[in-house]
Amino acid sequence: MSPMNAASGGSDFLQLDIGAAPAGGKARWLTERLRRAIADGRLTVGSRLPPTRVLAAELRVSRGVVAEAYRRLAEDGHLEGRRRGGTVVVAVPQEPVRGEAPGKAGPDIAPFTGEPGPDVFDALRAAPAPFDFTPGRPDLAAFPRAAYLRAERAVLAGLSADSLGYGDPRGALPLRRSVADWLARNRGVRVAPDDVLIVAGTAQALTLLHAVLRADGIEAVALEDPGSLGSRQHLRNGGLATPPVPVDEAGIRVDALRASGARAVLLTPAHQFPTGVVTSGERRRELLRWAQDGGLILEDDYDAEHRYDRPPVPALRELLADRVCYMGSVSKLLAPALRIGWLIPPPAYHAALTTAKRFTDLGNAVLPQLALARLMDSGDLERHLRLLRGRHRRRRDAMIGALAAHLPGAVVHGAAAGLHLTVTYAADVPDTALAAAALTHGVKCHPLSWHRQRPGHPGLVLGYAATPTGVITEGVAGLGRALRELS
Repeated sequence: MSPMNAASGGSDFLQLDIGAAPAGGKARWLTERLRRAIADGRLTVGSRLPPTRVLAAELRVSRGVVAEAYRRLAEDGHLEGRRRGGTVVVAVPQEPVRGEAPGKAGPDIAPFTGEPGPDVFDALRAAPAPFDFTPGRPDLAAFPRAAYLRAERAVLAGLSADSLGYGDPRGALPLRRSVADWLARNRGVRVAPDDVLIVAGTAQALTLLHAVLRADGIEAVALEDPGSLGSRQHLRNGGLATPPVPVDEAGIRVDALRASGARAVLLTPAHQFPTGVVTSGERRRELLRWAQDGGLILEDDYDAEHRYDRPPVPALRELLADRVCYMGSVSKLLAPALRIGWLIPPPAYHAALTTAKRFTDLGNAVLPQLALARLMDSGDLERHLRLLRGRHRRRRDAMIGALAAHLPGAVVHGAAAGLHLTVTYAADVPDTALAAAALTHGVKCHPLSWHRQRPGHPGLVLGYAATPTGVITEGVAGLGRALRELS
């Protein structure tokens, strides 16, 4: 055997030549080769990879090198170990589009011109970009497919023919029970199953509330500022005014809320969107006093389960049930495609909202509700949440590190929880211009000004949950280049 052959090896599997790997970087090299093969279709979903000892022997590297590459891809949600079934491809990564510069065409920067319209999120989703930092995107590659399939099979195996008819417009009783148990365990909210309405996400909850609030004489719902553009659009679509109320380091300013004259307010108190502020204890007491004086709180608990460096924060709903309308969903926990959420209104609104739900769609589809109930009751959903927390923490840390390297001087907000970071910067550059320039570098994100009704400091809202750590670093480098070009 020649010295060259003794020093390096190769494998027929993907024609891997370990001699091309840099010294000290074999695991990373192998990870990227496997990721590329999954992305370009050479390894399809369901493909089984060679056992670590077999591939290590062919490449003439330690078994640890191969195991580390498999581990990294499993953490990114692309591989799954199945014991006797081996290591299997379960999801395809996003890869940059080769051969053309992303974002050069006019439609790619159109979302950032003028006032954002009702289709702005659709336009941004349609814009091609290899680095998608859109906030609110969960890690869809991590969806627990095997557990969900087990739940569906178990439901169908035990389902009577009568259960395939129309369901209760309030939602399937097994899911309402499971949601009540989930909220008691994870959010400290104690409710009975009959208190819960199953809806098609928080968006539908807000839509159902439009007419019910107006019937109660409520014509305006105050919004945190900055606050969610999507929520503002939903409320305005229902004919409700959305007076802005400023947010500071303790949460919404209750003195300004009182001054607004609004009888209702939409809040994200556990992890304010987009700043990440947690409403302080004193501010919570002020809010409750405002509600006891006749105010109504719409509590959007959109991503409260995703926390990393701080203790859990109780939901407002537990403190004042008669004046808080609580909303949550699995869109940030599992996938928006399920279109399942819950609405727990004050007792005075329950009957009217049930009627609104009945005449909107007769209730959510029953089979997905029963599958989700099974997922919750089996413990699979909590196991999934524990997996996500570790993965999200690593991705958050990667984004913070990349921001420090490529956007020096930028200030990061809201890092202790959630699925996104908000970043403000010192350069005198409008954030819509920066977001448009970033798209020409293949990076999608939200300008902070989208989520403001009043003038404020420019910034970006960057989602990290759906993006692998190495890709995060590349994408943030593109943001840095875009900012330097405009500064």
